[in-house]
Amino acid sequence: MSRLIIVTGGSRGLGLAITRALLEAGYSVATCSRSQGEALPAMMEACPDRLFWQEADIGNAASSQAFIDAAVRRFGAPWGLVNNAGIAREGILATLPLVEVDLLIQTNLSGAIQVARAVLRHMLSRPGGGRIINISSIIGQRGYTGLAAYAATKAGLDGLTRALAREVGRRQITVNSVAPGYLDTEMSGTLSGGQRDQIVRRTPLGRLGTADDVVPSILFLLGDGARFITGQTLTIDGGITC
Repeated sequence: MSRLIIVTGGSRGLGLAITRALLEAGYSVATCSRSQGEALPAMMEACPDRLFWQEADIGNAASSQAFIDAAVRRFGAPWGLVNNAGIAREGILATLPLVEVDLLIQTNLSGAIQVARAVLRHMLSRPGGGRIINISSIIGQRGYTGLAAYAATKAGLDGLTRALAREVGRRQITVNSVAPGYLDTEMSGTLSGGQRDQIVRRTPLGRLGTADDVVPSILFLLGDGARFITGQTLTIDGGITC
């Protein structure tokens, strides 16, 4: 049986691109999201033995645990986890409603921690190591006006990566972050035309990124060639932070 990779938030955007690439690379994939989206049904029909989807709210511990349990029953213990699910909320912190702040923290940070905890219990139960990849963001490294709470959650993921890499390294489980820059996905759909133009002007490569710019690095970090890379944050941003 092929190695199982768990991908949270795999129904659209970067998560969908990751799911598709993993299937093409021969992995089995278990993914979750709040809705199935438009593309997943056809992928499930094409790969019924290697793709599993379940509705789940990553911010809810019981919901995410139920998804992990179902995935393990279907495929066995996972080889890898891509903590991709996340939300974005924009607003000056002084006026951003606390309910929005709580939702960001619960989904982007607490949810990722809960999923990693649940997956690690299965990874540690068998020999052979494993891979965990947290999808953070350049916003967590550099900040951006109106995204203070979001930046805090993404910076938290990078801290989780470094500490967890030390905890599980002796079991040959690597933990790394991938920090994309501004991608041309639904997550950037709230940017105005002026904001997009400004970002493009500040980016040495002269464009927004795409999901396909990020996916190859994730495939590499999941593979055997990355077995001596852990505790790192790989920034993929077209040079905007250089």
